[in-house]
Amino acid sequence: MDPKTETQTKADLIICDSTVEKIIPITDDSVSDYKIEDTDEVIDAAGLIAAPGLVDVHVHFRDPGFTAKEDIHTGAASAVAGGYTSVVMMGNTDPRCDNIETLAYMQEKAAAEPLHIYVTCNATMGMKGEELTDISALHKAGAVGVTDDGLPIMDHGILTQVFLKAAACGIPVSLHEEDPSLIENNGVNRGKASDHYGIGGSPSEAEYSLIKRDLQIASGTGVCVDIQHISTAEGVEAVRQARKEGVNVHAEATPHHFTLTDDAVIAFGTNAKMNPPLRSEADRMAIIRGLQDGTIDMIATDHAPHTGEEKALPITKAPSGIIGLETALGLGITELVKKGYLSMMDLLRLMTTGPAQVYNLDAGYIAEGGPADIVLIDPDIEWTVEDKFASKAHNTPFVGRVLKGKAIMTIASGKIVYGK
Repeated sequence: MDPKTETQTKADLIICDSTVEKIIPITDDSVSDYKIEDTDEVIDAAGLIAAPGLVDVHVHFRDPGFTAKEDIHTGAASAVAGGYTSVVMMGNTDPRCDNIETLAYMQEKAAAEPLHIYVTCNATMGMKGEELTDISALHKAGAVGVTDDGLPIMDHGILTQVFLKAAACGIPVSLHEEDPSLIENNGVNRGKASDHYGIGGSPSEAEYSLIKRDLQIASGTGVCVDIQHISTAEGVEAVRQARKEGVNVHAEATPHHFTLTDDAVIAFGTNAKMNPPLRSEADRMAIIRGLQDGTIDMIATDHAPHTGEEKALPITKAPSGIIGLETALGLGITELVKKGYLSMMDLLRLMTTGPAQVYNLDAGYIAEGGPADIVLIDPDIEWTVEDKFASKAHNTPFVGRVLKGKAIMTIASGKIVYGK
């Protein structure tokens, strides 16, 4: 299944080195005439879906600075276990990824891993929202985008300059849209969840007010904007309207935001605390409608590992975020495909071609001469999420949940990197 060309066929894939050399369509009554050599490795994928390796443009591998939570090696292991062959790391590290040296460190460690790992650098120095980084130099050094993910850029003038600089480089700006002036105790939706804990919480307006403001600023700059981890119905509608008006805006939905509501924060506590928070059933369904009509064109995990000790803190002190790379595909199939909201091809587009195109990555498709980045998927296998992850972290509300659909094997650059 290739979402880029909408192709669905039974075929043999011939992989040589890191490239798909040939695609040989076959019927149920025929076999390909490809001559198998003794040195060839043959993978029998009968009954499985061969899809492009999944692409996640929003992961936190916590390296440098927070490697007790995760590092690039364990993050990579988590990614391939989930069927991902391309991921984009965020730059809210320590030191911040606002300079060539930190970027080079992250790139060097990433190069040792078996999948394609890219880096976004910070839009402003120290993520303080006051002074621009050298966006052009960082892009030339390999940064695929800029972001202050984790923090919004509140200054109108600074954000305008970020947009103009990124537009000149042809790279996206990804935005974390939460106005801190409207939030008291972040990570929990203002409503029944915040009432349950007796805290202020985060209202929907904190997100959608900034989305509306930033899309207005972006209009006319030519910048490609990525609205990260969208969580509100009003935010989805703001993106929908901006797209109709010609703004080059894209949006991410996380598996947890299209699966869970703020009821989960009451049930699972800090393991369901995240920024932006899980919201109402109306918001969840608005996100699904946004996925259906193309308003939201990417599924991204916001894989955010934390230690068990951190998540054991009280709700107002524990950090926000959950891991997501190893459950994303199963949640997408279970919650979106099996429930009839999306076709399997739609889901694959959101998890491959869509994000790859926004971030200008050579990924998300299967074609002769293209990269041999492939995931073999069993769409019907039923499995229970166990508290055993390739990630260092275990912070997720999905342990014990029964899912359908799973990555059986992951092939990156022509090599089996998971499932052999």
